[in-house]
Amino acid sequence: MASGNIENKVEILLEPIIKNLGYDLYDVKYEKEGKDYYLRIIIDKPEGIDINDCENVNNNINDILDEADYIKEQYFLEVSSPGIERILRKSKHYNAQIGKEISVKLFKPIEKKKEFIGILENFNETDGITLKVDNTTIKIDLKDIAVAKTIFNW
Repeated sequence: MASGNIENKVEILLEPIIKNLGYDLYDVKYEKEGKDYYLRIIIDKPEGIDINDCENVNNNINDILDEADYIKEQYFLEVSSPGIERILRKSKHYNAQIGKEISVKLFKPIEKKKEFIGILENFNETDGITLKVDNTTIKIDLKDIAVAKTIFNW
């Protein structure tokens, strides 16, 4: 099963449970690193996440994941916060950042640059994003984005 399918199934399964515990399910990632597989459940709440929150969610979802049996390989379950600078992968992530500054790294250059920092003006799943960099507006297809993330100014 492709990792995207596993991520979607796990998200649908866990979102109501995590919401019921008082958290938002920010993202689900199923990744292989070396020979090991990781199911990463990323949670959030307005006041932030601490180790007790991660432990609480882990304890409440472990048996549910085992019962659902979506993942045939042995894997490690990790529950964490999205951090201060959050990776943008989903529509809800991009939409929450409209009007805010983000960083975008590209697979291939636009005008000889592979990295842009600017204000996210628009997001559309079909057309991609519109980024205002200085006084220039740049349109970027989603398929061309290697990594997009929020920026935290210290």
